[in-house]
Amino acid sequence: MVKTSRVDFHGYSDCIRLENDETRVTLGHQCGGLVLDYSWRGENLMALDPNQAGWMYSPGGPEIDPCGGRCDIGPEKAIAPHPTLWLGAWSPEVDASGVARLTSQVDPATGARLVREFELDPVGSRLRCTQTMVNESGRDQAWHHWSRTLSPGGGIVVVPLTEPRRFPSGYVMYGSDYVSANFAPADPNVRIRDGFLEIFDTPESPKLCIDSYAGWFAYLTTTDRLFVKRFPVYPGRMYNDIVAETVSIWYFEDRLCELEPIGPEERLAPGESASFTEGWWILPYKFPERRDALDLAAVADLVERQTSSNH
Repeated sequence: MVKTSRVDFHGYSDCIRLENDETRVTLGHQCGGLVLDYSWRGENLMALDPNQAGWMYSPGGPEIDPCGGRCDIGPEKAIAPHPTLWLGAWSPEVDASGVARLTSQVDPATGARLVREFELDPVGSRLRCTQTMVNESGRDQAWHHWSRTLSPGGGIVVVPLTEPRRFPSGYVMYGSDYVSANFAPADPNVRIRDGFLEIFDTPESPKLCIDSYAGWFAYLTTTDRLFVKRFPVYPGRMYNDIVAETVSIWYFEDRLCELEPIGPEERLAPGESASFTEGWWILPYKFPERRDALDLAAVADLVERQTSSNH
């Protein structure tokens, strides 16, 4: 069964905790509605900065780029800055069924209110994460779900590719300005092999976008944990970020890896809402002796066996 409690964590008090015998989830409502802790057998796969512990936002004051299990709305370069959502305090609750819920304030810049729900399975590591976007702006809006989960760096990213592909190299690499994009990059640490795109070391530029419709990707940490995300994909719908990707990866040196499922455009009239659900798993898998020699077929087989039937 899942136990729910309130705990102090990462400098914050009264955080929601969900846990079963192997998996622990800790949610921080004080700064942007974060997943501060997603641990399997005692190891947290959320990257946290100790210098940010207990940090709280004051409107008009200093801002940070928070670590942990972040989530957002896009399109990235077209939406107004929204620190009330990204950094502000949220309202926490746990319902009678054990589902944890974090609710934002209404953001004055966008008119969005976000609701995030988290449900941990009684056994195993599966965590369902649902974000609902509510348009309270008084006018029509076009937003999309944008997951921005930070994990410790240095691992290997595996994204199954699908056909037809729009990107000649299987991915687009953004430049250092995060606006210009190389549509035919050739990076020695990013490659297509056996139908998968893999990032096995630091790329030339950290932000990569992939147009996969497989509906999952995985990140293998150096500590033998395979972090899997499953999510819905919609080949017939519009994706409204700059390059219309379904997956983005931000692989920053050996320090951080940001794992980003992207949702389709949701056109919302005033009062309307739209939801997007991700399934998260942590599975045991041995990090290879040579990081460029991962058995991709074995990874895909494990993911299919352990996650596909109960997404």
